[in-house]
Amino acid sequence: MKKTTAIGTLAIAAAASVSTSSFAQSSVTLYGLIDVGLSYTSNTQTGSSNGKLHGASQYSFQDAATSGVTGSRWGIRGSEDLGGGNAAIFTLENGFGGGTGAIALGGAEFARQAFVGLKSNTYGTITLGRQYDAVDMFVQPLDAIATWGGYMIAHAGDVDNLANTRRSNNSIRYLSPSYNGLTFGGVYSVGGVSGSATQKQIYSLGVGYTHGPFAVAAAYLNARDPNFSFYGSQANAGTTAASNNLGGVGSATTAQSIPTFAGYASAKTLQIIATGASYKLGAATFNVVYTNTQFQHLGNLSDGPNPFNYSGSATFNSAEASVSYRFTPAWTAGASYDYTHNSGASNRGSATYHLLAAGADYTLSKRTDIYGVIVYEHAAGTDSLGQPAVAALTGQTPSADNHQLGLHLALRHRF
Repeated sequence: MKKTTAIGTLAIAAAASVSTSSFAQSSVTLYGLIDVGLSYTSNTQTGSSNGKLHGASQYSFQDAATSGVTGSRWGIRGSEDLGGGNAAIFTLENGFGGGTGAIALGGAEFARQAFVGLKSNTYGTITLGRQYDAVDMFVQPLDAIATWGGYMIAHAGDVDNLANTRRSNNSIRYLSPSYNGLTFGGVYSVGGVSGSATQKQIYSLGVGYTHGPFAVAAAYLNARDPNFSFYGSQANAGTTAASNNLGGVGSATTAQSIPTFAGYASAKTLQIIATGASYKLGAATFNVVYTNTQFQHLGNLSDGPNPFNYSGSATFNSAEASVSYRFTPAWTAGASYDYTHNSGASNRGSATYHLLAAGADYTLSKRTDIYGVIVYEHAAGTDSLGQPAVAALTGQTPSADNHQLGLHLALRHRF
């Protein structure tokens, strides 16, 4: 009896040892943050009469997904050690409205990210699912949006997607390991259309280099049939030729939601070229970002509505300069200026947008901080809807005229 008991005890100990070793090689982490606050926006559209837009001040409680730095979210990430410096990984990330608890980003359960993949210390990482594109991966970290400013200071309705408004569905992503500060990668979103390998496809490529206080990056994105593949990547997006997922005339959303480029829903191709650089000098960080966004081959009614009979291409050039300064370990402030010019389409006018922003962040603890952002935009010319260009801070109700002021004060907690 004693011998049997001893053997059983050894077996249990061995099993426990194997189980403990197995758990030590794998991990699953629950994480998230809540970022909510109060916003003020001037001149927001309230209606029109006799062809004239009417506006009024708007005070609201907003999640950061529409006004602040980091939209509220929760997620699960995990990894399993496969040996030899290799691992299986996954991420599921949900976005929600911190003020209401409602699912955000079109209503999908894991609309922010959902992917599985393999990671190698030698060969890099390959993942499959709903993911960020290369513009977001490489250039966005150098933009004021990511470092302190947030969604409201995005360039002209986030025309270049540096604020992560859109993701790539059904995508394959590769990211290299760092080679003395050099990284590169790409994302390919499968179109899935019978008889055409390119219809509704999205591909993006990027490269970045960091050396001491200096960082530089560049990226390229090409989306075919962007009204559906890129702007229609949310769960509640329109699927008919009459839909306008860019957010304007012909859609189920507010007709003026993104007047900056909503008139270009009939584009066959969206192309984004982005580059940026950053330099740290003591407590200060200086950043510059340039993007070129083109809505090409306008007039394809199978891609989206074209009520203004546009043809050819419309091109947006954006140039941003920003600086941030860490006054103390707890207190950081920043300022930026962005110039965006839309060349227009079919020789029917162009538009220019000037955006000034400033912000400050104060850290209360390792996980909690308060911050504020103030943004002013001025528009001139003719926008994509053929009207005198109105200011339209990203995520906010557009202005009734050519200028708009936005303020946002928020509390953020990470867990």
